[in-house]
Amino acid sequence: MTQYSLFCAALLVVYLVPGPDMFLLLNTGASEGRRQALMTALGLALARAAHVSLAALGLAALLRSHPWAFDLLSIAGGLYLAWLGWQLLCAPVTPLPASTGIARRCGHWSAALKKGLLTNLLNPKALLFCSVLLPQFISQEAGPVGHQFAILGTVLVVVGLAFDSFYALSGDRIGRWLAASPWKQKLQNRLFGTLLIGFGARLVLLRELAG
Repeated sequence: MTQYSLFCAALLVVYLVPGPDMFLLLNTGASEGRRQALMTALGLALARAAHVSLAALGLAALLRSHPWAFDLLSIAGGLYLAWLGWQLLCAPVTPLPASTGIARRCGHWSAALKKGLLTNLLNPKALLFCSVLLPQFISQEAGPVGHQFAILGTVLVVVGLAFDSFYALSGDRIGRWLAASPWKQKLQNRLFGTLLIGFGARLVLLRELAG
């Protein structure tokens, strides 16, 4: 198995593990619809591309050598996730016939894009993940390191976007099923809101650097 095959296999495992990105996309699809969820997925992809670039520039090492910067980003990211979760807990429900598919809050596409972008950008562990994972699949014998880093980074972003798009569309399907039932919508809001607050708290409380 080539290094790229191993890398893709590692990514499949990573993107199948439930996390804040997955729950954010499922909830956005269910509560705001397909377009908004896909824009959130695009925001997450842009943030991953930024993390790959920052990792290539060595900024992840800066976070390791300055724990206060890592802590600051962790707190900001955790508070942002908690704020998104609180918004869900306080969100009203608007029952409409399920067949209409419009019993959902639809904001501007830029707000959904920004939500995905900030969720990932404010998570320093995502940057450290890129800086730790990518070098494991780079070989001096395989050509210029920068070229390999660019290829692996592109694969990471594209595979992530594919998974995120699937979660976004799955959330949209869930939303159509929830549309006619106020209690189902309330349950969805409380479940995803609590999960996002939990992930936010985890990001704040477990700030120690790996390794």
